[in-house]
Amino acid sequence: MSRGRRYEERKLNMKKVFAVILALIVIIMSICIIKGILSKEEKTGGITSKTYFSAYKDNKWGVIDEKGENVIDPSYEEMIIIPNSKIDIFLCTYDVNYDTGDYSTKALNSKNEEIFTEYSKVEAISNHDETNTLWYEEQVLKVQKDGKWGLINYEGKMLLNPQYDSIEALQGIKNALLVKKEGKCGIVNNEGKIILDTIYTEITNLGKDNSSGYIVKNDEGMYGIVGTSKNVILENKYEDIEKVYGNDLYVITQEGKQKVINKEGQDVLTQGFEQVTDILKTKDAGVIYMSNGKYGVMTLNGEVKIEAQYENLKEVKANIFIATKENKQGIVDIDNQEKVPFQYQTITYSEKGDIYIAEDENYNSQVMNHQFEVKQTGILIEINTDSGYFELRQGDEYKYYNFKFEEKNKQDILTNHTLYLDKKDNHYGYVDKNGNVVVEYVYDDATEQNEYGFSAVKKDGKWGAINNKGEVVQEPMYVLDDYVFIDFIGKWHLGKDMNMNYYNQI
Repeated sequence: MSRGRRYEERKLNMKKVFAVILALIVIIMSICIIKGILSKEEKTGGITSKTYFSAYKDNKWGVIDEKGENVIDPSYEEMIIIPNSKIDIFLCTYDVNYDTGDYSTKALNSKNEEIFTEYSKVEAISNHDETNTLWYEEQVLKVQKDGKWGLINYEGKMLLNPQYDSIEALQGIKNALLVKKEGKCGIVNNEGKIILDTIYTEITNLGKDNSSGYIVKNDEGMYGIVGTSKNVILENKYEDIEKVYGNDLYVITQEGKQKVINKEGQDVLTQGFEQVTDILKTKDAGVIYMSNGKYGVMTLNGEVKIEAQYENLKEVKANIFIATKENKQGIVDIDNQEKVPFQYQTITYSEKGDIYIAEDENYNSQVMNHQFEVKQTGILIEINTDSGYFELRQGDEYKYYNFKFEEKNKQDILTNHTLYLDKKDNHYGYVDKNGNVVVEYVYDDATEQNEYGFSAVKKDGKWGAINNKGEVVQEPMYVLDDYVFIDFIGKWHLGKDMNMNYYNQI
């Protein structure tokens, strides 16, 4: 018997059902992901909008944020290491025994909670270049467990099991870590991937990055070159290999004699020099060589293009050289034609800007274009290749230019600033972007606003700070005459050793 239409079961719209189910799944997954991220950040320290700095006060170390507020009260004897200023992971060293070299470490987050407690030691991996500029390897920490070292990322994920006797950065090379095990060396990257097995007695970099390959030494004391894919570029049969290469040419020592060979191991240049210090940028152009303590240029056929007469010689562009003669620098070309006279203390070349900066002994700079024409003069304050400008102090004014030497208003360059340094009647004050005076002209010296909104101001020989509203946050009280760079975060001023990047307070 039929129940009639009003009792008939309604058919489901399956497309709508699936859409609703899918939407619920997405919502649930989003909630789980957010909870996971929050719990992970609470546990290990996550990316935040804050910026963190090591801070020094009363002979103790702590951590402050970009507002100058205490995050970790200064209470540690050793400097607290912050591997990434945007992530709240702070590495503390304590119980240091300087006689035995023993020490303990712990990692804290911004809540002063200890993290990564499963390891006996947690350390950042420091590195530096030839100018001694310090940095820490990105997104990776080394950890010790049962006396062996491994790698974790900032979230605490294990990247490389603790199995090595030591892990150190390969000096000057990012993302290339030298690992040692049972007296042998290998290379891993910051993701824990093994690049070279631990089978060598010595490893060093060939070039200036982690893609150029490595000079390796075997058990017999002979050197070769291995690529990043473990491919052999040169066999281990040379007494020495210099960190000089280019255009598939290498500088090696064999039977006590230095020479240039190609990647097939064939001789290319064997005489006419004491030492080869560089391979020229243009293919088959030649080398920079040294003879009797002076530098010159010769072709791969042995033809001398520039006699060995300079105290230093560096190719900055194809066939263009910055040279040193009688302790003064100038510029010559491949034919030894003088392009810039030898009258400067230093000359540097900005490849991105394609400009030369020639500086005299009084720090006055002449900025030249690629044709060596002087386009601007003054005291160089900054070259910002990311934003494409340089800043000069010209007389009593600070001026900004792009790499076409067009003058720019500081409001167009410093777009995130709320205040701009201005000078009137030999005193400094600050104006807003429309030129309205915000801080009266009462300071003897001052700096532009930094990225955290603070400006350093000097009065009666002492430095203090104002915030981005022009309010005094630190009355001038610091004598910083011997500091290279003046900068403030709230009441804290930048330490004397800029390479350590810490802030100090009385």
